[in-house]
Amino acid sequence: VSVGAELRYALLLSCLVVPLCAADTNLSSHFVLEPYDFLFDTAVEAYYKGDWLTVILNMEKALRNKATVRSVKAQCRMSCANRTSFGDRLAGLGVPIPGSGSVEDLGFFQKILKRADCVNSCETEKLGSPTMHQVTGEVQLEFSKRTPYNYLQVAYFKINKLDKAVAAAHTFYQANPDHMEMRQNLEYYRMMAGVKEEDFKDLEARTHMAEFLLGKSYYSDDSFGLAAKHFEVAVDEYFTADKECRALCEGAYNYDGYNYMEYSADLFQAMTDHYLQILNCKQHCVVELASTAGRDKPFEDFLPSHFNYLQFSYYNSEKYEQAIECARTFLLFHPDDEVMNQNLAYYSAVLGEDKAKTISARQVVKLYMQQSILEKELLYFGYEAFGVTFVDPDTWTPEDVMPKKLRDKQKADRETAARITEEIGNLMKEIETLVEEKKKDSSDIAMIISPQEGVSVLHDNIKVTMTPQQLNGSQRVLLDGVISDDECRELQRLSNAAALKGDGYRGRPSPHSPSEMFQGVTVLKAVKLGQEGKVPLKSTRLFFDLSEKVRKVVESYFHLETPLYFSYSHLVCRSAIDEKQEERKDLSHPVHVDNCLLVSEINECIKEPPAYTHRDYSAILYLNDDFEGGDFIFTELDAKTVTAEVRPQCGRVVGFGAGKENPHGVRAVTKGQRCAVALWFTLDPTHEEKVRTISVD
Repeated sequence: VSVGAELRYALLLSCLVVPLCAADTNLSSHFVLEPYDFLFDTAVEAYYKGDWLTVILNMEKALRNKATVRSVKAQCRMSCANRTSFGDRLAGLGVPIPGSGSVEDLGFFQKILKRADCVNSCETEKLGSPTMHQVTGEVQLEFSKRTPYNYLQVAYFKINKLDKAVAAAHTFYQANPDHMEMRQNLEYYRMMAGVKEEDFKDLEARTHMAEFLLGKSYYSDDSFGLAAKHFEVAVDEYFTADKECRALCEGAYNYDGYNYMEYSADLFQAMTDHYLQILNCKQHCVVELASTAGRDKPFEDFLPSHFNYLQFSYYNSEKYEQAIECARTFLLFHPDDEVMNQNLAYYSAVLGEDKAKTISARQVVKLYMQQSILEKELLYFGYEAFGVTFVDPDTWTPEDVMPKKLRDKQKADRETAARITEEIGNLMKEIETLVEEKKKDSSDIAMIISPQEGVSVLHDNIKVTMTPQQLNGSQRVLLDGVISDDECRELQRLSNAAALKGDGYRGRPSPHSPSEMFQGVTVLKAVKLGQEGKVPLKSTRLFFDLSEKVRKVVESYFHLETPLYFSYSHLVCRSAIDEKQEERKDLSHPVHVDNCLLVSEINECIKEPPAYTHRDYSAILYLNDDFEGGDFIFTELDAKTVTAEVRPQCGRVVGFGAGKENPHGVRAVTKGQRCAVALWFTLDPTHEEKVRTISVD
């Protein structure tokens, strides 16, 4: 390596010590903040090229820039709200004339225009053009699922920066606790020399939530002094985060099902629609701030619970004045709480009734509740007058705030939601039971006779079209007639009806090639849609049964002494994007190996995390052939030398061992749509896919 290359590497590594999400809001007007979606795409492209330093530099910058955009928008809106308050009369308008509404209207709109100008100037100065940082819903989904950290943990692992790899892996896992592969990666990291417990940190943890969880931890350990300290910080940070969340709600109107070209509301209806949407968003901040990665539900009664913990922590620290203040504050939310009223009476008796009477609830909470109740009243008015739905996220709202008619309706809605939740839970149990029954039931396919010389027809008219020898390899087979034409058409219809763009690919619609659109659906997703009446239930049952049929065929053909278990199954279609086919040279799916990391430059495949090392066999069931390109290929470990090529057609299955003996890929789909059921199997029951989660393949 040259001295210049070594110096460049050292300089690049020195950049990596910058905190992943440090946002810089003190930006010069001459500094152009790069759009984070562009940086993300650049990092992903580098990932597939194995350029790990470029992955790290661009992905970290994408995270920082996204945080900066959020922070700048919030600060600009809060600052401009303070400077153009509606409470103060603007100069130049004089005293309003009684009965002259038009003059007062002009004063109102003058403040609206001044605030708009203030926000626009502030954001443009710090961020550049308003359109520069607009991103698609798909990119927003990637960041909300913390996908960047999945790429970062691999890249850091590759350059042996284990502390950062561990932090990135832990951060991703906090938001994706069902991700089996990442769980394995973290277990693997824990066994590695040089990895410390403090390396396992959540880089996306929000301050108010981190302090609240620390307070709970000390509270559980009876360390009440430390608990109170952290709960107090959590309260302060909560209101800071609440202000930011509310400011960020004041964004563009979400047409929410309307075609914006067809939206024709007049001035006051348009203002009403937008403002009610903003108020709904601001009320939802309660839910957002009570949510944390890894929890299925937000903390219930989150803000009031702080004062519940605080009053008892102060009582145990013999700080009765603070205990009374926090008890009174809690009672603002729940004035009829019997236990808290008893606590307050006891604290007052210990401190002295006269002195206790001078202690009131916290003013910041009184103002917060006053604002929230006014917002709720406006939203309920909008609900009754315009039919704009509002579901109150708070449990403490006084009953008379909601009109009785709406109160009765919301009660019925809650009962319906509870019933649906129960039905989904029962459905999950039914699926698990069905899986167990399928394992025991071998009636669908009798024991398939292993192909002997000259024998090409198996049970149920399944034909061995090509043996491992004919496919120029080992642990490979090509079968035809596995399913019928009608079954192929039914599954293809299911895919187009139920599949989501990018589903199974972390929400990315073009995960392997920018020239194709990918869509997928899992068995569980299909069954849920069937239960909701969105797709035929018979189609979802067919998907389940046929994937099980392929499992038994593969298990029997390869003479396995132990059963195969599903690791992951996915009905996926890839469609050519017509305008992106000129001079195309890439593959639809790059050559890879299913259970190890292929390093084609040195003809090696490394079987260690983050590869899916538990995968033992794979199979692809094809559903159609009415497309151009899209042939399946086996290659040597160099990923270039093609050893066999398979043309997809309805009912054809290619089955193979998932190890380094079978590198494979898919040629570019240049026209039409190619659909198939991709199946991965494991011999290890601990990796069985009981609930079929989203894959990162």
